[in-house]
Amino acid sequence: MLFNSFEFLVFLPIVFLLYWFVFRSLRWQNLFVVAASYLFYGWWDWRFLILIAITTFCSFASGVWLEKCEGQRVRQKWISASNILLNLVILCIFKYYNFFGENLAELFSAFGMQLDWVTLDILLPVGISFYTFQALSYTIDVYQHKIKPTRDVVAFFAFISFFPQLVAGPIERATHLLPQFLAPRTFSYEKAVDGMRQILWGLFKKMVVADNCAVAVNLIFDEYQTLDGFNLFLGAIFFTFQIYGDFSGYSDIAIGTARLFGIQLMRNFNFPYFSRDIAEFWRRWHISLTTWFRDYIYIPLGGSRCGKWKVARNTLIIFLVSGFWHGANWTFICWGAFHALLFFPLFMLGKNRKYQDVVAKGRLLPSVKEACQMVFTFLLAVVGWIIFRAETIRQAWDYMICMVTKFHICMPEYGKKALVYILILLIVEWLQREKQFGLQLELKGIFRYRTVRWGIYYLLFIVSLVLAGQQEAFIYFQF
Repeated sequence: MLFNSFEFLVFLPIVFLLYWFVFRSLRWQNLFVVAASYLFYGWWDWRFLILIAITTFCSFASGVWLEKCEGQRVRQKWISASNILLNLVILCIFKYYNFFGENLAELFSAFGMQLDWVTLDILLPVGISFYTFQALSYTIDVYQHKIKPTRDVVAFFAFISFFPQLVAGPIERATHLLPQFLAPRTFSYEKAVDGMRQILWGLFKKMVVADNCAVAVNLIFDEYQTLDGFNLFLGAIFFTFQIYGDFSGYSDIAIGTARLFGIQLMRNFNFPYFSRDIAEFWRRWHISLTTWFRDYIYIPLGGSRCGKWKVARNTLIIFLVSGFWHGANWTFICWGAFHALLFFPLFMLGKNRKYQDVVAKGRLLPSVKEACQMVFTFLLAVVGWIIFRAETIRQAWDYMICMVTKFHICMPEYGKKALVYILILLIVEWLQREKQFGLQLELKGIFRYRTVRWGIYYLLFIVSLVLAGQQEAFIYFQF
């Protein structure tokens, strides 16, 4: 079920009303959340429910078992390792089995040996990487005594399957989300209104910006060998905003929807295209994933508490794993390696944590230096997105070569509307860069008037319907 579909438009208000007015007790609310979430997830294919149920039950059971074996550290280590391995095996079979098989066969072929490897014709379950990582965080946190294991199986199933963030995050930690399903929740009108604003802004980013950019992106990347360099550059720009509008738009809708049910999800994007270097970009892009890798892989490897070369090794591992997490393709691994290479100079010079604050804080415009830094960082990200979007590394290379060797300016008709929408997005988010999201309004100035606020809401809603591009599935559903 897509957030930008008619089905979800019907589904959400029904679930909201039943949640607050029929299922009022905590246990019944949690049970209803599980039922609604399984309906939401099973809308694509009911067979997906089997996998998420297995992952959820095994992770819950491992927590209970870890508690029973308190004080027996070796046994606890085997329990947690077994559950982690089980979840990773399920993930690898569905997401990476064919990738490893095909590449192993090619490796043997290079040495003149024929390897008969059986590939699997299976459908990748939507969002499997997201809920698997969320389940893994619970097992690891229980093992490390960061959270006590729960015996409330209904609350745990709600924690893993909570429909707003189930298929594309944010990837929540058990320490943050699970306690919210274990405590009574009360309705807050202010939080619900703020959530609706965030949903509306997310729909605008997805339906108007991302889906309109997608039309141009698909055309340009499919025909890149016949187009001039300026068109290819525009195609890269369009994809840069397509993936941002698509993914951050999903996160806005997810976070806003969760607030309607009294649940607070973590922030996943913090205006990343206003970053002044690549290190800042990664602190602002897909925050839930980058912090997950930091806490569960980078720090256990030694983090920054070892020599520079080991820290560089740890950093490279994180970026490569992050790339591979996105999909079974060498382009994703190459994309991760590319960003690692951009990050290394900042780390070696000790400047990777230089920019922690908001750019041009308290000022309308950035300085010339800040503007140049943002443009340069943005262009580096654009190059990375070319690698990410390409189907093969060869295609990514050819695309970039054509972009710089056949360059002359010729504005295509199909790109003009998308550029206008991108400009609107940039202006709004620049003005709101110190807020949580683009449509977060403070009740002061002209915004203290209800008619002004509601006028903005209705205008944005109508614009999102009238100017919406061709409906596209969210990009990160495939991950």
